[in-house]
Amino acid sequence: MSDNLKDTTQTNAEEHKSALDSIEMLDVEENLKKYDSESVMTENKGIMARVVTVMAMILSVFQLYLASPWGTVPSAKARAIHLGFVMALIFLNVPIAKKKDGTLVNFVPWNVICAALALICNLYLCSRIDLIAANGGVLTQLDYAVCVIIIVLVLTSGRRSIGSIMCILPILFLLYAYFGKSLPGILHHRGFGIPRLLKQMVTSSEGIYGIPLGVSCSTIFLFVLFGAFLSETGLSELFTNVALAIAGDRDGGPAKVSIVASGFLGMINGSAAANVVTTGAFTIPLMKKLGYQNHFAGAVEAVASTGGQIMPPVMGAAAFIMAEYLGVSYRTIIIYAIIPAVLYYVALWINVDLEAKRTGLKGYPKDQLPKIKEEMKLRGHMLIPVVLLIALLMMNYSASYACFLSIVALIIVSSLKKNTRLNLKSLVRALENGAKQGMSVAIATAVCGMIVGVVNMTGIGLQLANIIIKAAGGNLFLTMLFTMLACVVLGMGMPTSAAYIVAATVATGAMTSLGVAKAGAHLFVLYYAALSAITPPVALASYAGAGVAGANPNKVGWTAVRIGLLAFVIPFIFVYSPELMMLQGNALQIIWAFVTACIGCYCLGGAMIGYYQTNLKIYERAALLVGAICLIVSGIATDAVGIVLLAVVFLAQLKRSKKKAAA
Repeated sequence: MSDNLKDTTQTNAEEHKSALDSIEMLDVEENLKKYDSESVMTENKGIMARVVTVMAMILSVFQLYLASPWGTVPSAKARAIHLGFVMALIFLNVPIAKKKDGTLVNFVPWNVICAALALICNLYLCSRIDLIAANGGVLTQLDYAVCVIIIVLVLTSGRRSIGSIMCILPILFLLYAYFGKSLPGILHHRGFGIPRLLKQMVTSSEGIYGIPLGVSCSTIFLFVLFGAFLSETGLSELFTNVALAIAGDRDGGPAKVSIVASGFLGMINGSAAANVVTTGAFTIPLMKKLGYQNHFAGAVEAVASTGGQIMPPVMGAAAFIMAEYLGVSYRTIIIYAIIPAVLYYVALWINVDLEAKRTGLKGYPKDQLPKIKEEMKLRGHMLIPVVLLIALLMMNYSASYACFLSIVALIIVSSLKKNTRLNLKSLVRALENGAKQGMSVAIATAVCGMIVGVVNMTGIGLQLANIIIKAAGGNLFLTMLFTMLACVVLGMGMPTSAAYIVAATVATGAMTSLGVAKAGAHLFVLYYAALSAITPPVALASYAGAGVAGANPNKVGWTAVRIGLLAFVIPFIFVYSPELMMLQGNALQIIWAFVTACIGCYCLGGAMIGYYQTNLKIYERAALLVGAICLIVSGIATDAVGIVLLAVVFLAQLKRSKKKAAA
């Protein structure tokens, strides 16, 4: 590796730290406190720091115990314990607020009181839950008081960890449930009293402790923990160096390195913003060194890292919730998602490739790049736990048990070489970081459980689906367009998992009523909930990329939308071609659908960038756009038209290139 690249590698840790520091200084008030998997933590010192570490370790060990063959805690009690520790960690670890000048607003005694109440109330619920069920759901006055405290604490911790939207939105839904009989038109319903709402939110299986929190408790937390353990072994460095070896010498090399590295890391880490600051700390400085503008470098990394939420085998938290909603195994979700996820990165590669050729951005000389063989010798053995995880999932083991076994295997395999070996300090750090990184997802699922509970009580989900269908005039394309906009809007300031839960509850019905498969509708919603991480005005992954690149957050966000524009088309492609989700068709039809989708992405990329082999004329761009639409809409005739149009443009470009060369 060259001295320049060695210097870049050596400064990786410093860039990572400065990236986190930069993100904290972004002038986006509601999003300064969080970005997907990590919250802006208070600088706990002394005894409080030790308390937080111990509590985080207890939570992580408890989750490992639940996933083990010996874990026998009933689901309802496990969820209460899970939420109690999560809220306590949030109150002790996340500041009350953050001012515009970056000053933290904190009051330690109040944090301790809230943390203690979170633990006490949830443990009380654990002790009472069986008796409440045996009594037919009848609550005492003390039970009602505990319910009120839990709801207030959930809303407060959600606001701290994620933002005000996670407090405001559920309150609006609760007000809607209470005042429903006073509302006009389709919003009218019989209304529900406070005792009924408290029961639904806290003691039923359709509120705070419903399916979303259950998935966080049983599955999501473990995969976050798995990622924390992998980070301690340096696997992300292996992915980055292998990506550099694969794509570093190509046109736009560092940008393609970002795509490959983020794709690799996304396979084992479903967090967009965490991927940005992990791979971006290395790839963004490389892009800037080769002449990429700051905002473009940050945008490429943001878009590439966002794909990690839809890239198997470890997708984002929302994918596990999707499996629960559909009543299928996580393996089935992987099968549904694999081709659309590959298409996402194919589309991104095409866009970056054409942009690099148009602007003349080159890569690094081959002899200055790392060697794959050397990198595999150094850390290749750490891929064994990842391969084991994939194998166990494909063998239809439960996701939680597969992850548990993979963590055990990781600890054993890491000890094979000194450079990856986990000592006591790194084990403690992995357990602590896993708990801290899982907090925001866990509290988001609890808050969204309240929204789901209100939707189920009032039937508003069916009404909203009817509104979407009527607004679209029964047209599937317009229905999907409105659903896409709803997902992007819901994703503003909400984590992907929260945006997916709300959108899946209220929007998928419109698509399924028009004949779209339930799995297709849910993956459509999941896709756009993930893409909301790069969509301004509130784009968490783009803000993280801006922090690493030292660029304007909104400029990075809009550049990310332009670079990822092809990705916004992918969900329409797999809805119109369900073969891409392997929902129908034989092997040949699935392969053909994938090939034509890739060609369609290439046509659309050329039409948007305005470059193919040389700069495109207006009519050539129009022809490629029509060809892309024909290839996206499944059918032999339309595919043939699209391929012919591409061939015509190709021949015209080839002729012009030869004339230019001869001149």
